[in-house]
Amino acid sequence: MAENEFDDGRIESIEEFTAPDVLYEGLIERVRKYHPSDDITLIEKAYGTAFTAHKDQLRKSGEPYIIHPLCVAIILADLEMDKETIAAGLLHDVVEDTILTKEEIEQEFGEDVALLVDGVTKLQNLKLSTDYKNKTPDQLEMQAQNLRKMFLAMAKDIRVILIKLADRLHNMRTLGHMPPEKQQRISQETLDIYSPIAGRLGISKIKVELDDLSLRYLKPDVYYDLAEKVKQRKSEREKYVEGIAQEVRVHIANSGIKGEVNGRVKHFFSIYKKMRNQHKTLDQIYDLFAIRIIVDNVKDCYAALGIIHEMYTPIPGRFKDYIAMPKPNMYQSLHTTLIGHTGQPFEIQIRTYDMHRAAEYGIAAHWKYKEASDGKKTHKDQEEEKLTWLRQILEWQQEMSDNQEFMSLLKSDLNLFSEDVYCFTPAGEVKNLPAGSTPIDFAYSIHSAVGNKMIGAKVNGKLVPIDYKIQNGDRIEVLTSQNSKGPSRDWLSIVRSTSTKNKINQWFRTELKEENISKGKELLAEYCRARGVDIYEILKPEYQDIVIKKYGFHDWDAVLAAVGHGGLKEGQIVNKILELYGKEHHKNITDEEVLAAVAETNVAPRVSSTGNAIIVKGVHDVAVRFSKCCNPVPGDDIVGFVTRGRGVSIHRRDCINVIKMQDNDKTRLIEAKWEKESAGGEKYIANIKIFANNRSGLLADISRALTEKNVDIISMNTRTSKQGLATLDTEFQVSSTQELRDITDKLRQIDSIIDIERTTG
Repeated sequence: MAENEFDDGRIESIEEFTAPDVLYEGLIERVRKYHPSDDITLIEKAYGTAFTAHKDQLRKSGEPYIIHPLCVAIILADLEMDKETIAAGLLHDVVEDTILTKEEIEQEFGEDVALLVDGVTKLQNLKLSTDYKNKTPDQLEMQAQNLRKMFLAMAKDIRVILIKLADRLHNMRTLGHMPPEKQQRISQETLDIYSPIAGRLGISKIKVELDDLSLRYLKPDVYYDLAEKVKQRKSEREKYVEGIAQEVRVHIANSGIKGEVNGRVKHFFSIYKKMRNQHKTLDQIYDLFAIRIIVDNVKDCYAALGIIHEMYTPIPGRFKDYIAMPKPNMYQSLHTTLIGHTGQPFEIQIRTYDMHRAAEYGIAAHWKYKEASDGKKTHKDQEEEKLTWLRQILEWQQEMSDNQEFMSLLKSDLNLFSEDVYCFTPAGEVKNLPAGSTPIDFAYSIHSAVGNKMIGAKVNGKLVPIDYKIQNGDRIEVLTSQNSKGPSRDWLSIVRSTSTKNKINQWFRTELKEENISKGKELLAEYCRARGVDIYEILKPEYQDIVIKKYGFHDWDAVLAAVGHGGLKEGQIVNKILELYGKEHHKNITDEEVLAAVAETNVAPRVSSTGNAIIVKGVHDVAVRFSKCCNPVPGDDIVGFVTRGRGVSIHRRDCINVIKMQDNDKTRLIEAKWEKESAGGEKYIANIKIFANNRSGLLADISRALTEKNVDIISMNTRTSKQGLATLDTEFQVSSTQELRDITDKLRQIDSIIDIERTTG
């Protein structure tokens, strides 16, 4: 029991201040315990190279620097990593701190070791600490999450992360030699970045020690108070826990189950977290004590659980089956909290040996190196290893994002965050941008004013072209000038972010307003000329005011500018004004003029080809049909048109063909109305035009909204302008104008949609 006790003395590593030769012998002894090959040539050579490279260097403690990489390698050996990883652990600081280069390491140790050392070197250059004084808790958590994602995105080989975790663990063990301010910063960084990564990779052996060490420096008063309280009754507690362990051993053995039973006290940070979150004192924490039972197979796990529940009274609601339902990081175990014979609660964990190894070592436990007799891994074994750790990563990744989203991000090179790129501002703040982003995207992500005044950029201190593709971990400095003339239209084809494109377009809308106003006037005039409309007749001030209010502009010039830069389509404006014009002028068509054009004078309900009853004044026993140019729907204001030989054609009163009708044809218009609105059984074709800022997923959102309204879509045609304005012509079936209004209201709620208009011919 004593060896499992966690008190202040356990924090200090037994390796600290040990002679390098002794540490190296301990490293080789550890490797030989688990590695099937006796060939340690690679590790021996790596140690010799690291020893020479760090020969004249000392740590803050005054000890030879070589002790640090040796201790990192020992931690990796405790995780039972392969020889390449051990060698890379020994060499992980040589490129950063000595004259050796990546190319020299590759030449001496092979590509695998060189890539691992290079990956760790890149991570060493990341300054991960956040500005804790000037950020809210939510901002800090978002920043930490971005840092964790970027950290993982930069390491295409998971072994790089394991080396970095071992590096951080040894640095935390020797943090006492740093100034207090640096101790606090490094400990907070460890708690925010490294400990969660170790947890998500399932490596509790490293996570719990990182947590406890962080607590020691972040809240020393809490840590030492907790240590003192736990230590006060140490002998009594050991006797109590060992008594329970012995009882359990006897009962387990009598039942024919083979296994190990050990007792322990939970780690300080775990105890502190429960006390803080549950607002409890140390005496109120249920699972301060824990007994661990390790057996051969799953069947024995559940058999042991039954025995335990017969021996002690379980606390209701405190049983968890992580074997049937593993944690996202693949942790498996049975947890149950019980009341001892003295009334003291304690926890029992039951697991197999394989589960215990996975719980302690996480992803490292899945790194199986089955070697052939010649010491080389077979191709089949290499593939098995690759798939094993990838499966583990996939399971872990579910904790951070939706399954479908994650699978869409996973690429063939196993870059887990390939759709995002994480980079730094000069102040060290992380920016999350779409993959393929350029310095222009970065500039506009800071502020529109920075992007508008941008004249160039530096990446990692070097000038780069503006179409440079940002890489994970890049530190970007934007060069600006007050003499800049603003963004170029060419930028729109370079940038990756939709937000950046919108900001650039906004600049053109604002800065080139006069030019856009002039262009808008031309587009309106051309649209009217092409359709035989006299723009000066219909462009009345009262109509302009209605259009200004409809689209939320301040004045008519703003409407013209919007048309000029492509924010509004000229057809939207002209058709709206024609609609207003038509409503005002259709009153000039009198009943007397209509009656003079038809011979009959009686009023009778007529049934259209769709089966809906329509009352047409002055028509008897003549076919009634709906015009396809405007597709009337029950509830629309309609009018009939007496055709030559094809009966009466029903139009909407705002139909452009009715509005533009020649005076001699207007005499053939006749009053018509719906006898009653459709009860919902009959369906009518409706056409609408949707205008929106183009974006990924827009069409899917529109289709989903129509499906939710149980709309039968007949057709949908889309086109997108160079300015990013999408126009969707949509045809579907409805039963009334009310249903049509409900549908358009639903569509207007979709992000990026600018306007919706009904086609009028």
